[in-house]
Amino acid sequence: MAVLIKSVTKGGRCDKAGVMPGESLLTINGEEIADVLDYRFHQLNRSLTLEIRSVSGETRRLEIKKGEYEELGLEFETYLMDKQHSCRNKCIFCFIDQLPKGMRKSLYFKDDDSRLSFLFGNYVTLTNITEHEIDRIIKMHISPINVSVHTTNPELRCKMLNNRFAGKALDILKRFADGGIMINCQIVSCPGINDGQELDRTLDDLEQLFPQVESIAVVPVGLTAHREGLYPLESYTEETAAKTLDQIEKRGEQFLKKYGRRIVFASDEFYLKAKRELPEADFYEGFMQLEDGVGLLSCLKDEFDFALEEAQPSDIKRKVTLACGKAPEAFLRELLAQIGEKFPNVTVQVIGIENKFFGGEVDVTGLVTGGDLIKQLKGRELGDELIISSSMLRREGDLFLDDVSTDDVERELDIKLTAVPNDGQAVLAAVTASTAE
Repeated sequence: MAVLIKSVTKGGRCDKAGVMPGESLLTINGEEIADVLDYRFHQLNRSLTLEIRSVSGETRRLEIKKGEYEELGLEFETYLMDKQHSCRNKCIFCFIDQLPKGMRKSLYFKDDDSRLSFLFGNYVTLTNITEHEIDRIIKMHISPINVSVHTTNPELRCKMLNNRFAGKALDILKRFADGGIMINCQIVSCPGINDGQELDRTLDDLEQLFPQVESIAVVPVGLTAHREGLYPLESYTEETAAKTLDQIEKRGEQFLKKYGRRIVFASDEFYLKAKRELPEADFYEGFMQLEDGVGLLSCLKDEFDFALEEAQPSDIKRKVTLACGKAPEAFLRELLAQIGEKFPNVTVQVIGIENKFFGGEVDVTGLVTGGDLIKQLKGRELGDELIISSSMLRREGDLFLDDVSTDDVERELDIKLTAVPNDGQAVLAAVTASTAE
Protein backbone atom coordinates (compact mmCIF):
# COMPACT_ATOMS: atom_id res chain seq x y z
CA MET A 1 0.00 0.00 0.00
CA ALA A 2 1.27 3.50 -0.85
CA VAL A 3 0.48 6.60 1.18
CA LEU A 4 0.53 9.97 -0.56
CA ILE A 5 2.92 12.59 0.81
CA LYS A 6 1.18 15.94 1.07
CA SER A 7 4.11 18.06 2.26
CA VAL A 8 7.72 17.78 3.39
CA THR A 9 9.11 19.85 6.27
CA LYS A 10 11.69 22.26 4.91
CA GLY A 11 15.16 21.47 6.22
CA GLY A 12 14.07 18.09 7.59
CA ARG A 13 15.73 14.74 6.86
CA CYS A 14 13.38 13.83 4.02
CA ASP A 15 13.64 17.29 2.46
CA LYS A 16 17.44 16.99 2.44
CA ALA A 17 17.11 13.52 0.92
CA GLY A 18 15.07 14.92 -1.96
CA VAL A 19 11.58 13.66 -1.08
CA MET A 20 8.92 15.77 -2.82
CA PRO A 21 5.23 16.47 -2.15
CA GLY A 22 3.07 14.30 -4.37
CA GLU A 23 5.35 11.30 -4.06
CA SER A 24 4.30 8.18 -2.15
CA LEU A 25 5.86 6.41 0.82
CA LEU A 26 5.82 2.63 0.33
CA THR A 27 7.94 1.11 3.10
CA ILE A 28 10.26 1.98 5.99
CA ASN A 29 12.97 -0.63 6.63
CA GLY A 30 11.04 -3.07 4.49
CA GLU A 31 7.82 -2.68 6.49
CA GLU A 32 4.75 -1.59 4.55
CA ILE A 33 3.29 1.71 5.71
CA ALA A 34 -0.49 1.54 5.74
CA ASP A 35 -1.38 4.28 8.21
CA VAL A 36 -0.13 6.71 10.80
CA LEU A 37 0.63 4.04 13.42
CA ASP A 38 2.95 2.20 11.03
CA TYR A 39 4.66 5.47 10.15
CA ARG A 40 5.09 6.63 13.75
CA PHE A 41 6.36 3.25 14.95
CA HIS A 42 8.87 2.51 12.19
CA GLN A 43 10.32 6.02 11.95
CA LEU A 44 11.62 5.69 15.53
CA ASN A 45 14.69 3.81 14.26
CA ARG A 46 17.81 5.91 13.80
CA SER A 47 18.88 4.17 10.58
CA LEU A 48 16.09 4.10 8.01
CA THR A 49 15.65 2.80 4.50
CA LEU A 50 12.70 4.49 2.79
CA GLU A 51 11.12 3.18 -0.36
CA ILE A 52 9.64 6.12 -2.29
CA ARG A 53 7.58 6.13 -5.46
CA SER A 54 7.82 9.26 -7.61
CA VAL A 55 4.91 11.00 -9.32
CA SER A 56 5.94 9.33 -12.59
CA GLY A 57 5.83 5.88 -10.96
CA GLU A 58 9.54 5.23 -10.49
CA THR A 59 10.65 3.63 -7.21
CA ARG A 60 13.85 4.52 -5.35
CA ARG A 61 15.42 3.75 -1.98
CA LEU A 62 16.77 6.38 0.39
CA GLU A 63 19.14 5.73 3.27
CA ILE A 64 18.51 8.18 6.13
CA LYS A 65 20.18 8.50 9.52
CA LYS A 66 18.58 10.67 12.18
CA GLY A 67 18.42 11.39 15.90
CA GLU A 68 16.53 9.04 18.20
CA TYR A 69 13.57 11.39 18.68
CA GLU A 70 13.89 13.28 15.41
CA GLU A 71 10.91 13.27 13.04
CA LEU A 72 11.27 12.44 9.36
CA GLY A 73 9.23 15.50 8.44
CA LEU A 74 6.51 14.03 6.25
CA GLU A 75 2.85 15.02 6.27
CA PHE A 76 0.12 13.07 4.53
CA GLU A 77 -3.18 13.68 2.76
CA THR A 78 -5.15 12.64 5.85
CA TYR A 79 -3.87 12.18 9.37
CA LEU A 80 -4.74 8.49 9.52
CA MET A 81 -3.57 8.07 5.89
CA ASP A 82 -6.72 6.13 5.08
CA LYS A 83 -10.41 6.23 5.95
CA GLN A 84 -11.48 6.38 9.58
CA HIS A 85 -13.10 3.11 10.66
CA SER A 86 -16.80 3.50 11.41
CA CYS A 87 -18.76 1.61 14.04
CA ARG A 88 -20.74 -1.45 12.95
CA ASN A 89 -22.72 -1.69 16.17
CA LYS A 90 -26.22 -0.46 16.88
CA CYS A 91 -25.85 0.13 20.60
CA ILE A 92 -29.12 0.51 22.49
CA PHE A 93 -27.72 3.62 24.22
CA CYS A 94 -25.87 5.19 21.26
CA PHE A 95 -26.02 8.98 21.55
CA ILE A 96 -25.55 9.52 17.82
CA ASP A 97 -28.75 7.57 17.12
CA GLN A 98 -30.50 10.08 19.39
CA LEU A 99 -29.45 13.18 17.45
CA PRO A 100 -32.22 15.23 15.85
CA LYS A 101 -32.45 15.19 12.08
CA GLY A 102 -30.97 17.91 9.91
CA MET A 103 -27.59 18.32 11.59
CA ARG A 104 -24.37 18.38 9.54
CA LYS A 105 -23.37 15.01 8.16
CA SER A 106 -20.08 14.69 10.08
CA LEU A 107 -21.93 14.58 13.41
CA TYR A 108 -23.65 11.32 12.48
CA PHE A 109 -20.38 9.47 11.89
CA LYS A 110 -19.80 6.70 14.45
CA ASP A 111 -16.13 6.17 15.22
CA ASP A 112 -14.75 2.76 16.23
CA ASP A 113 -11.11 3.13 15.23
CA SER A 114 -8.43 1.57 17.44
CA ARG A 115 -5.84 4.01 16.08
CA LEU A 116 -7.83 6.96 17.40
CA SER A 117 -8.05 5.24 20.76
CA PHE A 118 -4.28 5.33 21.09
CA LEU A 119 -3.73 8.71 19.42
CA PHE A 120 -6.58 10.77 20.87
CA GLY A 121 -8.21 8.72 23.63
CA ASN A 122 -11.31 7.66 21.66
CA TYR A 123 -13.10 4.57 22.94
CA VAL A 124 -13.45 1.44 20.80
CA THR A 125 -15.69 -1.61 21.21
CA LEU A 126 -13.25 -4.13 19.64
CA THR A 127 -16.00 -5.39 17.31
CA ASN A 128 -14.43 -3.58 14.36
CA ILE A 129 -10.85 -4.77 14.75
CA THR A 130 -9.03 -7.29 12.55
CA GLU A 131 -6.53 -9.97 13.54
CA HIS A 132 -3.86 -7.94 11.77
CA GLU A 133 -4.68 -4.90 13.91
CA ILE A 134 -4.71 -6.94 17.12
CA ASP A 135 -1.32 -8.44 16.34
CA ARG A 136 0.04 -5.03 15.35
CA ILE A 137 -1.12 -3.38 18.59
CA ILE A 138 0.63 -6.09 20.61
CA LYS A 139 3.76 -6.14 18.43
CA MET A 140 4.15 -2.36 18.42
CA HIS A 141 3.05 -2.16 22.07
CA ILE A 142 0.50 0.51 21.22
CA SER A 143 -0.59 1.44 24.71
CA PRO A 144 -2.79 2.47 26.39
CA ILE A 145 -5.93 1.61 24.47
CA ASN A 146 -9.39 2.75 25.56
CA VAL A 147 -12.18 0.19 25.35
CA SER A 148 -15.95 0.56 25.68
CA VAL A 149 -16.65 -2.62 27.63
CA HIS A 150 -20.13 -1.92 29.06
CA THR A 151 -20.50 -5.51 30.25
CA THR A 152 -18.41 -8.69 30.31
CA ASN A 153 -21.51 -10.87 30.05
CA PRO A 154 -21.17 -12.08 26.40
CA GLU A 155 -24.90 -12.51 25.80
CA LEU A 156 -25.76 -9.17 27.35
CA ARG A 157 -22.99 -7.42 25.42
CA CYS A 158 -24.38 -8.80 22.14
CA LYS A 159 -27.77 -7.41 23.13
CA MET A 160 -26.47 -4.00 24.21
CA LEU A 161 -24.30 -3.52 21.12
CA ASN A 162 -26.72 -5.23 18.74
CA ASN A 163 -23.79 -7.19 17.32
CA ARG A 164 -23.60 -10.98 17.44
CA PHE A 165 -19.81 -10.83 17.64
CA ALA A 166 -19.72 -8.40 20.57
CA GLY A 167 -19.35 -11.16 23.16
CA LYS A 168 -16.39 -12.77 21.40
CA ALA A 169 -14.62 -9.40 21.28
CA LEU A 170 -14.10 -9.63 25.03
CA ASP A 171 -11.41 -12.27 24.44
CA ILE A 172 -9.32 -9.53 22.86
CA LEU A 173 -9.06 -7.79 26.23
CA LYS A 174 -7.22 -10.79 27.65
CA ARG A 175 -4.94 -10.97 24.62
CA PHE A 176 -4.06 -7.31 25.07
CA ALA A 177 -3.47 -7.81 28.79
CA ASP A 178 -1.26 -10.86 28.15
CA GLY A 179 0.64 -8.76 25.60
CA GLY A 180 1.38 -6.07 28.17
CA ILE A 181 -1.03 -3.49 26.74
CA MET A 182 -2.51 -1.08 29.28
CA ILE A 183 -6.28 -0.75 29.04
CA ASN A 184 -8.66 1.99 30.16
CA CYS A 185 -12.25 0.76 30.29
CA GLN A 186 -15.55 2.56 29.93
CA ILE A 187 -18.95 1.32 31.10
CA VAL A 188 -22.08 3.19 30.00
CA SER A 189 -24.46 2.16 32.75
CA CYS A 190 -28.13 1.67 31.84
CA PRO A 191 -30.60 1.23 34.73
CA GLY A 192 -31.97 -2.29 34.94
CA ILE A 193 -29.72 -3.62 32.17
CA ASN A 194 -26.01 -3.63 33.00
CA ASP A 195 -25.97 -2.12 36.50
CA GLY A 196 -26.52 -3.91 39.81
CA GLN A 197 -25.37 -7.55 39.70
CA GLU A 198 -24.25 -7.22 36.08
CA LEU A 199 -21.98 -4.32 37.02
CA ASP A 200 -20.49 -6.43 39.83
CA ARG A 201 -19.84 -9.23 37.35
CA THR A 202 -18.13 -6.84 34.94
CA LEU A 203 -15.92 -5.40 37.67
CA ASP A 204 -15.05 -8.91 38.87
CA ASP A 205 -13.98 -9.92 35.36
CA LEU A 206 -11.99 -6.75 34.72
CA GLU A 207 -10.24 -7.15 38.07
CA GLN A 208 -8.76 -10.39 36.73
CA LEU A 209 -6.90 -8.32 34.12
CA PHE A 210 -5.28 -6.01 36.69
CA PRO A 211 -2.73 -4.41 36.53
CA GLN A 212 -3.14 -4.14 32.74
CA VAL A 213 -6.62 -2.69 33.30
CA GLU A 214 -5.48 0.52 34.93
CA SER A 215 -8.78 2.42 35.13
CA ILE A 216 -12.51 1.85 34.75
CA ALA A 217 -14.95 4.73 34.21
CA VAL A 218 -18.66 4.20 34.85
CA VAL A 219 -20.91 6.84 33.27
CA PRO A 220 -24.72 7.08 33.30
CA VAL A 221 -26.56 6.64 30.02
CA GLY A 222 -27.49 9.92 28.34
CA LEU A 223 -30.93 10.13 26.77
CA THR A 224 -32.26 12.82 24.46
CA ALA A 225 -35.85 13.51 23.43
CA HIS A 226 -35.17 12.03 19.98
CA ARG A 227 -35.51 8.29 20.67
CA GLU A 228 -38.38 7.36 18.38
CA GLY A 229 -38.17 3.67 17.50
CA LEU A 230 -35.15 3.04 19.73
CA TYR A 231 -34.75 0.57 22.58
CA PRO A 232 -36.72 1.72 25.67
CA LEU A 233 -34.27 2.99 28.29
CA GLU A 234 -34.68 4.80 31.58
CA SER A 235 -32.64 7.68 32.94
CA TYR A 236 -31.04 7.60 36.35
CA THR A 237 -33.02 9.22 39.13
CA GLU A 238 -31.51 10.70 42.28
CA GLU A 239 -32.27 7.45 44.10
CA THR A 240 -30.95 5.02 41.46
CA ALA A 241 -27.88 7.19 40.82
CA ALA A 242 -27.09 7.16 44.53
CA LYS A 243 -27.43 3.37 44.69
CA THR A 244 -25.10 2.82 41.74
CA LEU A 245 -22.66 5.41 43.07
CA ASP A 246 -22.52 3.58 46.40
CA GLN A 247 -21.81 0.34 44.53
CA ILE A 248 -18.96 1.92 42.52
CA GLU A 249 -17.37 3.63 45.52
CA LYS A 250 -17.59 0.46 47.63
CA ARG A 251 -15.77 -1.49 44.94
CA GLY A 252 -13.20 1.31 44.60
CA GLU A 253 -12.49 1.09 48.34
CA GLN A 254 -12.04 -2.68 48.05
CA PHE A 255 -9.57 -2.24 45.20
CA LEU A 256 -7.73 0.44 47.18
CA LYS A 257 -7.19 -1.96 50.10
CA LYS A 258 -6.11 -4.84 47.83
CA TYR A 259 -4.00 -3.03 45.22
CA GLY A 260 -3.32 0.43 46.62
CA ARG A 261 -5.47 2.00 43.89
CA ARG A 262 -9.20 2.56 43.37
CA ILE A 263 -9.16 1.64 39.68
CA VAL A 264 -12.93 2.17 39.21
CA PHE A 265 -14.53 5.63 39.29
CA ALA A 266 -17.96 7.11 38.70
CA SER A 267 -18.25 10.06 36.35
CA ASP A 268 -19.18 13.48 37.71
CA GLU A 269 -22.72 13.03 36.39
CA PHE A 270 -23.43 10.32 38.96
CA TYR A 271 -22.48 12.69 41.80
CA LEU A 272 -24.56 15.52 40.36
CA LYS A 273 -27.59 13.30 39.74
CA ALA A 274 -27.32 11.79 43.23
CA LYS A 275 -26.85 15.29 44.70
CA ARG A 276 -23.64 14.13 46.37
CA GLU A 277 -20.54 16.17 47.09
CA LEU A 278 -17.77 15.60 44.59
CA PRO A 279 -14.56 13.98 45.89
CA GLU A 280 -11.37 15.97 46.29
CA ALA A 281 -8.82 15.99 43.46
CA ASP A 282 -6.46 13.42 45.03
CA PHE A 283 -9.31 10.86 45.04
CA TYR A 284 -8.94 10.46 41.26
CA GLU A 285 -5.35 9.15 41.18
CA GLY A 286 -4.08 11.43 38.44
CA PHE A 287 -7.35 11.95 36.51
CA MET A 288 -6.84 9.13 34.02
CA GLN A 289 -10.30 9.48 32.43
CA LEU A 290 -11.00 13.21 32.34
CA GLU A 291 -12.29 12.93 28.77
CA ASP A 292 -15.02 10.65 30.08
CA GLY A 293 -16.09 13.21 32.67
CA VAL A 294 -14.41 11.44 35.59
CA GLY A 295 -13.13 14.06 38.05
CA LEU A 296 -13.54 16.89 35.56
CA LEU A 297 -15.12 19.28 38.08
CA SER A 298 -12.79 18.29 40.92
CA CYS A 299 -9.82 18.96 38.66
CA LEU A 300 -11.29 22.32 37.70
CA LYS A 301 -11.81 23.24 41.37
CA ASP A 302 -8.29 22.20 42.31
CA GLU A 303 -6.79 24.34 39.55
CA PHE A 304 -9.12 27.25 40.31
CA ASP A 305 -8.39 27.22 44.05
CA PHE A 306 -4.63 27.18 43.43
CA ALA A 307 -4.87 30.01 40.87
CA LEU A 308 -7.01 32.10 43.23
CA GLU A 309 -4.59 31.57 46.10
CA GLU A 310 -1.70 32.76 43.92
CA ALA A 311 -3.61 35.70 42.42
CA GLN A 312 -2.87 39.26 43.45
CA PRO A 313 -5.86 41.25 44.79
CA SER A 314 -7.35 43.71 42.34
CA ASP A 315 -9.89 46.55 42.40
CA ILE A 316 -10.91 45.95 38.79
CA LYS A 317 -14.63 46.56 38.30
CA ARG A 318 -16.29 44.04 36.05
CA LYS A 319 -19.48 42.02 35.55
CA VAL A 320 -19.49 38.85 33.47
CA THR A 321 -21.84 35.96 32.78
CA LEU A 322 -20.73 32.35 32.67
CA ALA A 323 -23.14 30.05 30.82
CA CYS A 324 -23.03 26.29 31.38
CA GLY A 325 -25.24 23.21 31.36
CA LYS A 326 -27.83 22.78 34.09
CA ALA A 327 -25.95 19.92 35.76
CA PRO A 328 -22.86 21.86 36.99
CA GLU A 329 -24.67 25.19 37.53
CA ALA A 330 -24.77 25.05 41.35
CA PHE A 331 -21.20 23.76 41.55
CA LEU A 332 -19.83 26.57 39.37
CA ARG A 333 -21.84 29.22 41.19
CA GLU A 334 -20.35 28.13 44.51
CA LEU A 335 -16.85 27.90 43.03
CA LEU A 336 -16.91 31.37 41.49
CA ALA A 337 -18.39 32.96 44.61
CA GLN A 338 -14.94 32.62 46.18
CA ILE A 339 -13.39 35.38 44.07
CA GLY A 340 -14.95 38.11 46.24
CA GLU A 341 -12.07 38.09 48.72
CA LYS A 342 -9.48 39.17 46.15
CA PHE A 343 -11.74 40.67 43.48
CA PRO A 344 -14.49 42.46 45.45
CA ASN A 345 -15.67 44.46 42.42
CA VAL A 346 -15.96 41.51 40.05
CA THR A 347 -19.44 40.03 39.74
CA VAL A 348 -19.93 36.65 38.08
CA GLN A 349 -23.42 35.59 37.09
CA VAL A 350 -23.69 31.81 36.45
CA ILE A 351 -26.60 30.78 34.24
CA GLY A 352 -27.44 27.15 33.54
CA ILE A 353 -28.84 26.68 30.04
CA GLU A 354 -31.72 24.25 29.64
CA ASN A 355 -31.01 22.01 26.67
CA LYS A 356 -34.07 22.46 24.47
CA PHE A 357 -32.20 21.29 21.37
CA PHE A 358 -31.61 17.74 22.60
CA GLY A 359 -34.30 17.67 25.26
CA GLY A 360 -34.69 14.61 27.44
CA GLU A 361 -32.32 14.49 30.38
CA VAL A 362 -29.38 16.18 28.62
CA ASP A 363 -27.91 18.74 31.03
CA VAL A 364 -24.13 18.65 30.53
CA THR A 365 -22.20 21.72 29.42
CA GLY A 366 -20.55 20.17 26.37
CA LEU A 367 -23.90 19.69 24.60
CA VAL A 368 -25.23 23.23 25.05
CA THR A 369 -26.02 24.74 21.64
CA GLY A 370 -25.68 28.24 20.28
CA GLY A 371 -29.40 28.45 19.58
CA ASP A 372 -30.29 27.68 23.19
CA LEU A 373 -27.74 30.25 24.38
CA ILE A 374 -29.32 32.94 22.21
CA LYS A 375 -32.93 32.10 23.09
CA GLN A 376 -32.36 31.88 26.84
CA LEU A 377 -29.98 34.81 27.25
CA LYS A 378 -31.62 37.27 24.84
CA GLY A 379 -32.71 40.41 26.65
CA ARG A 380 -30.93 39.58 29.90
CA GLU A 381 -28.30 41.79 31.50
CA LEU A 382 -25.11 39.85 30.82
CA GLY A 383 -22.50 42.45 31.76
CA ASP A 384 -19.21 43.00 29.97
CA GLU A 385 -18.59 39.53 28.61
CA LEU A 386 -20.19 36.11 28.12
CA ILE A 387 -17.93 33.19 29.04
CA ILE A 388 -18.58 29.63 27.89
CA SER A 389 -16.70 26.34 27.94
CA SER A 390 -14.82 25.51 24.75
CA SER A 391 -16.30 22.00 25.06
CA MET A 392 -19.49 23.45 23.51
CA LEU A 393 -17.67 24.14 20.25
CA ARG A 394 -16.71 21.99 17.29
CA ARG A 395 -14.82 22.57 14.01
CA GLU A 396 -11.82 24.64 14.97
CA GLY A 397 -13.64 26.17 17.90
CA ASP A 398 -16.14 28.43 16.16
CA LEU A 399 -19.25 26.29 15.67
CA PHE A 400 -21.79 24.85 18.10
CA LEU A 401 -23.48 21.49 17.52
CA ASP A 402 -26.51 23.16 15.95
CA ASP A 403 -24.31 24.96 13.37
CA VAL A 404 -24.73 28.31 15.12
CA SER A 405 -21.38 30.10 15.15
CA THR A 406 -19.71 32.09 17.90
CA ASP A 407 -20.11 35.16 15.68
CA ASP A 408 -23.87 34.50 15.55
CA VAL A 409 -24.06 34.43 19.36
CA GLU A 410 -22.03 37.63 19.72
CA ARG A 411 -24.19 39.40 17.16
CA GLU A 412 -27.54 38.24 18.56
CA LEU A 413 -26.65 38.95 22.19
CA ASP A 414 -24.53 42.04 21.43
CA ILE A 415 -21.74 40.92 23.73
CA LYS A 416 -18.20 39.66 23.55
CA LEU A 417 -18.07 35.86 23.75
CA THR A 418 -15.06 34.07 25.21
CA ALA A 419 -14.61 30.31 25.17
CA VAL A 420 -12.27 28.86 27.81
CA PRO A 421 -10.97 25.31 28.29
CA ASN A 422 -11.83 23.20 31.33
CA ASP A 423 -8.93 24.68 33.25
CA GLY A 424 -9.36 26.46 36.56
CA GLN A 425 -6.59 28.97 35.93
CA ALA A 426 -8.08 29.87 32.55
CA VAL A 427 -11.55 30.30 34.06
CA LEU A 428 -10.24 32.63 36.78
CA ALA A 429 -8.27 34.62 34.21
CA ALA A 430 -11.36 34.99 32.01
CA VAL A 431 -13.71 36.21 34.72
CA THR A 432 -11.19 38.62 36.21
CA ALA A 433 -9.74 39.82 32.89
CA SER A 434 -6.26 38.88 34.07
CA THR A 435 -3.59 36.96 32.16
CA ALA A 436 -3.03 33.29 32.95
CA GLU A 437 0.62 32.33 33.36
